[in-house]
Amino acid sequence: MDIQLDFATLVGLAGDASASLVMTRLRDRGHDARRSHGYIIQRLLVEQPTIGELASTLGMTQQGASKHVSELERLGYVERVPDSADNRVRRVRLTYRGNELVDAARSVRADIDAALADRVTPSELAATRRVLLEVLSLAGATDRVSRRAAQPPG
Repeated sequence: MDIQLDFATLVGLAGDASASLVMTRLRDRGHDARRSHGYIIQRLLVEQPTIGELASTLGMTQQGASKHVSELERLGYVERVPDSADNRVRRVRLTYRGNELVDAARSVRADIDAALADRVTPSELAATRRVLLEVLSLAGATDRVSRRAAQPPG
């Protein structure tokens, strides 16, 4: 396959295509979350934030964070629970179904990794991962990604 595209375009298109593939396979497994929900879910893997904390960490408005949380709540992936120190404060956490979604997404991504391993050599795959990590570094996103605080596009 010989597609002549600059690196940034190719990375963007490949990222979009791989994300779409993951979402399609998750729908096939009975999950109907949207791609944008992933940013919220990633954050909930490391903390149980308030809506305000979530909005601040992800660089979105409180209204936007609240909308996403409400959608995820309606889908059964998250719930709002009282803070242990102050019952007036509500924290967002993953539900059992939310953790099932995380497990399913990890499984789907592992399947994609395995399919890639059948198409390229281990050294090619390792080199590609190194290059993509360098792209994250160049963009100044490595720290946010490692803290599960990557901000949604836009």
